[in-house]
Amino acid sequence: MHMIINNQSMVPIYEQIMEQIKKAIASGELSEGSMLPSVRGLAAELRISALTVKKAYDRLEEEGLTVTVHGKGTFVTETNQELVKEQQRMTAEQELQKAVEKALRGGLTKQELRDLFEMIMEE
Repeated sequence: MHMIINNQSMVPIYEQIMEQIKKAIASGELSEGSMLPSVRGLAAELRISALTVKKAYDRLEEEGLTVTVHGKGTFVTETNQELVKEQQRMTAEQELQKAVEKALRGGLTKQELRDLFEMIMEE
């Protein structure tokens, strides 16, 4: 699994890690029992603090998506794929809502937003 971190993003790095892991679980790239990279290994690969990776892994475990076995690593748990997709839908809805509100405040019309959305979806 290859991760990309955007240091310029307003989204915290641990959340970027979480979202990419959730996406990999939902797509089937990571299945039940798959081992995630070690905290130190992923931190070194991404050139970030191990504490940031640990925070992402801890949050994933709190959500029931992973389990950490001391001395062995962090593994994907048996997950309800529909639950993972629903979480992604909720996140997308929240982000779209923010974008729409910002665009409307900026003077775009609803039709201009629809046209822009269609154009983006065609790409």
